[in-house]
Amino acid sequence: MPKLKMEKKNAGGDMEKETDVVIVGTGAAGLFCALQLPESMEITVITKEDAENSDSFLAQGGICVLRSEDDYESYFEDTMKAGHYRNNRESVEMMIRSSRGIIDLLLGYGVEFERRDGELAYTREGGHSKPRILFHEDVTGKEITGKLLGQAKKRGNISIYEQTEMIDLLCKGNVCYGIVAARNASEARTGKEEGIFPIWAKQTVLACGGIGGLYPHSTNFAHLTGDGLAVALRHHVKLQDVNFVQIHPTTLYSVKPGRRFLISESVRGEGAVLYNARMERFVDELQPRDIVTAAIEKQMEEDGKPYVWLSMEHIPKEDILSHFPNIYQRCLEEGYDVAEECIPVVPGQHYFMGGVQSDLEGRTSMGCLYAVGETSCNGVHGANRLASNSLLESLVFARRAALDIASALKPVGQKGEAGSHSGRTGTEGLFQPWKYHDREKLQQENKALVQQEIERMRKTDGQ
Repeated sequence: MPKLKMEKKNAGGDMEKETDVVIVGTGAAGLFCALQLPESMEITVITKEDAENSDSFLAQGGICVLRSEDDYESYFEDTMKAGHYRNNRESVEMMIRSSRGIIDLLLGYGVEFERRDGELAYTREGGHSKPRILFHEDVTGKEITGKLLGQAKKRGNISIYEQTEMIDLLCKGNVCYGIVAARNASEARTGKEEGIFPIWAKQTVLACGGIGGLYPHSTNFAHLTGDGLAVALRHHVKLQDVNFVQIHPTTLYSVKPGRRFLISESVRGEGAVLYNARMERFVDELQPRDIVTAAIEKQMEEDGKPYVWLSMEHIPKEDILSHFPNIYQRCLEEGYDVAEECIPVVPGQHYFMGGVQSDLEGRTSMGCLYAVGETSCNGVHGANRLASNSLLESLVFARRAALDIASALKPVGQKGEAGSHSGRTGTEGLFQPWKYHDREKLQQENKALVQQEIERMRKTDGQ
């Protein structure tokens, strides 16, 4: 993958880049958005770490799909119920109705899902009344996002730059003109201003992922610290539901620091059960995540233990090895044979339902700025996300954002239509690199800014 090369320098000899669309993030949403844009457009995608280091690659369980019209009402109700009926009903309907088309596109990109007798196989997870989840072993996110990344690398109009992080927006008069970026994380933190440069874009898409890096125990990559939220707050871009943070019921308990290993909800969908210290079941394992999490936390307090037990012993070993090979191997590395013994599990931060407020096309309250994926919030998940809706939501609304951008934008050198700007007229002075020389301080300020906003919204919402 190429290192970032600036196509031009400004009059002062400083590095800069111009592009039609800049997308911040190489998760499922960012990559899918890039692939849905016309090949006549110049697309620049940046990512803070390596391209594979997005949470989309970590998604285990699967991706939901509307199997038939007969399932629509129950799928809609399951999503609303999991979200405590605080979902945006229009967003939920759009996601569900679009699901089959998204799956068809993924199959066209070479994504492989589990099949039985030649037909797509479906599993069930917590909160779902019926099996409607497509999967690839227990690494569905890696299968989908890896195939999307492979497709993006083949596109001549898409340039992907790793170790390149966004540190600010370039905006004026509530219109976005691109981003301020650091050429790579290590250089950016040395305080060298020459490692900081502008990427001027007609349209900017935030696909920066979640906020797990703000928590001591999370299934997320540590570098996901809410960068998109921080820059949005600094420029008065509206946020929504930032107090809605999902805690996953089952991560593998460990005394080691660092990212928690997720034990997918789909193992419970296939028959795994939870036990307390007396080896008694204490909860319906297929309830929505927040309910199971609350039950586990209560049980840990009663038991005086930092974990409860999860048993997969009821699942035939051949099924474990075929459906959950990654979980089996990882637990084996930690000293547990899940086919023969229970494993200790504990809740951990997993997903962020809130984000930069967006409509069904991913448009934010700032002109020429879009948000998709976990960074965004159009209310589709409500107060708590239903299992395996995250990949689907990311892809549905990333595609809608791409189609909206395409309708408002023409390639570099051509005049833009309504909803876009065609150049950098009036942007003189927007890029001020000296503002970012203390990267460590800025990073800590950004984290604090997001945490304060989450706490403020919790108090406002009475949590």
